[in-house]
Amino acid sequence: MTDLQVPVLVVGGGGCGLSSSIFLSNLGVDHLLVERHESTSHLPKAHYLNQRTMEVFRQHGVADAVYAVGTPLANFGRVRWRTSLGGDGTLDARTFFEMDGFGGGALYDVYAKDSPCLSSNLPQLRLEPLLRRQAEQHTAGQLRFGHELVDLVQDADGVTATVRDRTADTTYEVRAQYVIAADGGKTIGEKLGVTMQGPSGLLDMVSVHFTADLSEYVDESCLITWFFNPDGAGSWGSGAMVPMGPTWGKHSEEWVVHFTFGPDDPDRFDEAAIVPRLKALLKLPDLDVHVHKVSHWILEGVLADRYQVGRVFLAGDAAHRHPPTTGLGLNTAIQDAHNLAWKLAAVLGGQAGPALLDTYEPERQAIGMRNVDWAMFTFLNHLVIDAGIGLLPGQPPEANRAAFEAFFADTPMGETRRARAAEVIATQRTEFQAHDLEIGFSYAAGALVPDGTSPPPADPMGGVYRPTTRPGHRLPHAWLIGGDQRLSTHDLVERNGFVVLTGSTGAAWAGAVATVAEKFGVRIRVVAVGGAADMADEDGTWGTVREIGESGAILVRPDNHVAYRAMGEVPDATDALTQAMGAVLGR
Repeated sequence: MTDLQVPVLVVGGGGCGLSSSIFLSNLGVDHLLVERHESTSHLPKAHYLNQRTMEVFRQHGVADAVYAVGTPLANFGRVRWRTSLGGDGTLDARTFFEMDGFGGGALYDVYAKDSPCLSSNLPQLRLEPLLRRQAEQHTAGQLRFGHELVDLVQDADGVTATVRDRTADTTYEVRAQYVIAADGGKTIGEKLGVTMQGPSGLLDMVSVHFTADLSEYVDESCLITWFFNPDGAGSWGSGAMVPMGPTWGKHSEEWVVHFTFGPDDPDRFDEAAIVPRLKALLKLPDLDVHVHKVSHWILEGVLADRYQVGRVFLAGDAAHRHPPTTGLGLNTAIQDAHNLAWKLAAVLGGQAGPALLDTYEPERQAIGMRNVDWAMFTFLNHLVIDAGIGLLPGQPPEANRAAFEAFFADTPMGETRRARAAEVIATQRTEFQAHDLEIGFSYAAGALVPDGTSPPPADPMGGVYRPTTRPGHRLPHAWLIGGDQRLSTHDLVERNGFVVLTGSTGAAWAGAVATVAEKFGVRIRVVAVGGAADMADEDGTWGTVREIGESGAILVRPDNHVAYRAMGEVPDATDALTQAMGAVLGR
């Protein structure tokens, strides 16, 4: 006999699972979340939250809480490459290169223009408790930590899961119509025969989470410090350091350093050797270090061959795992959950047919593949930087030292070496200035009606975002004025409904919206922008990005992606909108 019945079972209480719970609750979907661990993660894990993720959090009432405790942009808008933090040698504490990143510095105006949200930065060990508190404030969901999925069986009508209460050592059954597998790939995917495709086991990475006072050696603006020194050799051998807060800037109490050991190094699992290695890399032999955790992780770039198996949907690390470069892992996971939640709500609420759920895989798997490829590319591009500075694989420390001396030499050739390195390191903007990659992604097929137009040209380096209202793309942001309100175009989209944006002469769409909303039983808001319409274009931005005429219309999904557009007046607006909504909702 089933002990509990819920519409949705969420397996996993990390960033993806907790976000899923918040989104489902906000959409009125009852659900149960189970997580095998007693608490949220004790590891720093991911930390960068890009603009698209913050837009999602803003829509669901989470962004302000994140901004309140996250890193101010002034404290994370810079990336730096150095030889070390300390030391008194001629090659110690030298800077190779600096770069703006994440919307800071010279990037600010562009990033601020393209979104109502700035990026944020909050390590997962601080973000997850925040998300858990938010999720527990909602009544539509239940969270059970210390409860582990042990079995899962599907049939035509639903899924039966066996869950073990690890504290009481008892089991119970949960009957759900659908399951979100946000378990990091630990259980469900393998049980269902999903395979992870791509390279794995490439490097053994070590992350050291520690407390130390580094305020004498760092500055206020730098988020990531990359090290090159003769003993550590290249970037991943010498390590990368990130502040973990809770105070931000140079006075951060906690830090994490990521580096790699050689595959045959006998010290790679000897935790007693980690702190001496850390101090040697930083050139701070007397640093007072308190280590919280040393964790190992295997570098891989893998993607699930399926995102959906019957009534089970894989999201987050269960569907894609890749290097941390470009910060795509957690961001992609949260965006997976956002894509899936509104579709589950529409199907469970009777507004959409089950076919809507079949659009999750084609939409999100393509994005997962792109992000896995990008993360692998940007990770390996650090080896190009090594070469640009003069480091070669297997080169002895003496040769590395000679390369560094030549780099910093006050000679014409030293100047040339520095100029070459600057050009090479600048290619790493694919990691730190990936503006288009973060907010410019689009869906080629899924819950949308293609209009036959071509996408705008993409920047191969991932930096230049070109806004468009083409179906499948994220709705461009523009500030609008309505009465005494200043709203983003994103604010017009309710998380449980659609919006139709029209021009000043698009009155025919208002009648169409009323008819179609009643026919399908869905919430559709119609907003006219321009002239004497509902909303005014504050500074002309909407007029430059909307790409439709005054009589045209843009249908936007609850997740702020464009589902359909009419470039101008159509013969029958009601029929056109009916056909579009039917296609989107699988009806």
